[in-house]
Amino acid sequence: MLQSVLDANQDPDYPARVVAVGADRENILGLDRARAAGVPTFVHKVKEYDTRADWDRALTESCAKYEADYVVSAGFMKLVGEDFLGRFPGRYLNSHPALCPSFPGMHGVRDALEYGVKVTGCTLFVGDLGVDTGPILAQRAVAVLPDDDESSLHERIKKAEQEMLVDTLGRLALHGYTKSGRKVSIP
Repeated sequence: MLQSVLDANQDPDYPARVVAVGADRENILGLDRARAAGVPTFVHKVKEYDTRADWDRALTESCAKYEADYVVSAGFMKLVGEDFLGRFPGRYLNSHPALCPSFPGMHGVRDALEYGVKVTGCTLFVGDLGVDTGPILAQRAVAVLPDDDESSLHERIKKAEQEMLVDTLGRLALHGYTKSGRKVSIP
C-alpha cells in the first residue's frame, strides 16, 4: 500500500505527501521503498523496550517529529496505546482487509473465507484502542470468487485497499473530515 501512495506522490497535483515511514522491524520492503523514494525512515522493535508502553512512547515521539497531518497504519500489525492515540487524536488511520465491523483481527481474509461470505473487502478507519473498531472513513467491496483461496482473495483486497488509500488520503488532505458519533463524512 505504501508504494501506491509513493507513486501518487509523483503527481505534483496529488495533495498528500509521505513525510516518513516507520516500522517495527528491519529489512522490510516498505522501508526499502521509502528510502528509494528519499523518504526518512525509522524502526522501533517492541523487544528493544522494557515495556509495551515504552515502545508506544518511542513510536509516538518518532511520528510526532515529522508533524504529519495523518499517521497511517497499513500493514503495521501492532496495536498502538493510549500515549500514541492521545498524541494523534482523530489522526491515526488504519486499514483492514475486511469490511468492518466484520472479521476484525489479524486473519480477516481467512475468517471471511471460512464464514462463506460472497462479498468482503477493505476498510480505512480512524484508529482507537479497540481491534479494528474505529469510525469508518472508507470501504471497498471485493467479490469472493468460487475458486478463491486466502492468497488470491487477499491479492484482490490489497489492490482495492491501495486504490481506497490513495483516494481517501487525497480527499482528506484537501478537505479533512467531520464526525458525528461514529458517522464520518469527507466532503
